[in-house]
Amino acid sequence: MNYKIIDLNTYKRKEYFNHFTKDIPCTYSITCKIDVSNIKNKNYKFYPSCIFAVTSTVNIYEEFRTAYNSQHELVVYNEMLPCYTVLNSNTETFFNLWTPYNSNLQEFIKSYNEDIKVYKNSLQMNPKANMPENIFPISALPLLHFEGFNLNLLKGYDYLLPIFTFGKYENINGRFIMPVSVQVHHGVCDGYHVSRFITTLQEIIDKL
Repeated sequence: MNYKIIDLNTYKRKEYFNHFTKDIPCTYSITCKIDVSNIKNKNYKFYPSCIFAVTSTVNIYEEFRTAYNSQHELVVYNEMLPCYTVLNSNTETFFNLWTPYNSNLQEFIKSYNEDIKVYKNSLQMNPKANMPENIFPISALPLLHFEGFNLNLLKGYDYLLPIFTFGKYENINGRFIMPVSVQVHHGVCDGYHVSRFITTLQEIIDKL
């Protein structure tokens, strides 16, 4: 795990960071509809393919890799790993898994499948040990095609990383459309950056 420490004195977002972390602490969420037809039509394993696409996009842009590390230093991680929820259908509870990122889709899915095989019956919330710092959360509501989604975090104003939530995909006019909610901290990420992220995410999915 490598990162670059941000010097707040020279940080390009210094004024915005101070404003949205001190003067007016602010997080926000945006829900967009993503065309996942390419994943469905190529019969890729759906959930890990979506996780891969989001993680690939996160690793392009610094705004989505900026966080406080364990020493509470403001840093940009060189690479982020996904931490995603998995449903235990027996208990109707979820657990969190993290999988190392690989820029090759099939290799990532292979690692994902190995993790699922080991932990699929877990009764713990975080069964896989040694969770690294450089992770970001992904969750899914696969039974609900929602129009909007928002998380209310007690300590959310200190949490800088993005949070992603996938909804149920639906066939709309021959295309498979899935809602994706992204929640971000305004101190490190503006609407422009979210818009660019969503555009790039769609491009990555279309090229899988």
